[in-house]
Amino acid sequence: MIKLFFYLTFTTILISCSQNKDTIKPKLEDMTESVYASVTIEPEDMYDVYTTATGIIDSFAVSEGDTVKKNQLIAVITADISKLNKENAQLNLELAKKRYKGESNVLEKLEDQIKANNDQLELDSINYYRQFRLMEKNVGSKADLQAKKLKFELSKSNRDMLEKEYEQTKIQLRTNYDQSKNAVQQAITNLNDYMIRSDINGTVYSLMKEKGELITPQIPIAKIGQSDSFLIVMKIDEVDIARVELGQEVIVSLDAYKGQTFEGKVSKIYPLKDDRTQTFKIEAVFVNPPKALYAGLSGEASIIISHKKNVMTIPLEYLTADKKVLTEDGEKSVKLGLKNIDKVEIISGIDTSTKIKKP
Repeated sequence: MIKLFFYLTFTTILISCSQNKDTIKPKLEDMTESVYASVTIEPEDMYDVYTTATGIIDSFAVSEGDTVKKNQLIAVITADISKLNKENAQLNLELAKKRYKGESNVLEKLEDQIKANNDQLELDSINYYRQFRLMEKNVGSKADLQAKKLKFELSKSNRDMLEKEYEQTKIQLRTNYDQSKNAVQQAITNLNDYMIRSDINGTVYSLMKEKGELITPQIPIAKIGQSDSFLIVMKIDEVDIARVELGQEVIVSLDAYKGQTFEGKVSKIYPLKDDRTQTFKIEAVFVNPPKALYAGLSGEASIIISHKKNVMTIPLEYLTADKKVLTEDGEKSVKLGLKNIDKVEIISGIDTSTKIKKP
């Protein structure tokens, strides 16, 4: 009988303690509403390096972790045909230059012919007009005059033809010379396509191919980004995207820095949803970054939506499925305000003296 009494008493105490534990009163406290986001740390301006040419990777000029300057060589692709094309273009340029300006200058030969023709034309002109004046004095024959006239006109016609040929040849030689220069420049450009260079000053974070592998313009060969400037890259659920704005505060916790938090600010909101993950991408910049950051660090973040002081709150778990609370007087409707991961603001319906039970 005594054992039964102690058992009933102990059971009553347990039930009473359990009921007291699951019964609370609303509290007045400061409350922050935030949006949860998964976090990955990425270097600023990080991009995939592509080639514009297809070929075999001949060599790498850098290693992972190296710092590079803008236009610094990253890798070289085998370009035997392009090298041959460049050499042929340079040979054609040298030939065109010689014909236009050098020892094999065709124009100089034409100039010599024009000069000789002008001398002959002057002589034929003198002979013709001398004979013409003699004929005015009835000296000489018409046949002599006609012969000298024909010779003069022939020399004049030859001069006109030579001058025309000179101008046409000059245009053609200059055109060939300019085209040859353009061909050399094009060959150099094509050859440069086989030299992969960095677009920025930064760090080589990854080499995604190896020497001897085939590379095409569709396949990235490396990842390069800023060396000392990092972004907080976040993924948030689509139901929260409408509440996120530029400049909002971000509280970040990283797996590499347990127990520490870091402040950031929302700097960019990407407008397109990722259909695969059903999330939106958000970027933020650090206000107080850690001493050391590395590409790929992961963690979590809270994007602060709003903040209120001295508001009445209850734990989320004390709300019923239909957003009501259980009191000693039964179920009551309440008006809700801010909400975060574990608490909700109660605007009206109960007060701080109301005892509520866990559903």
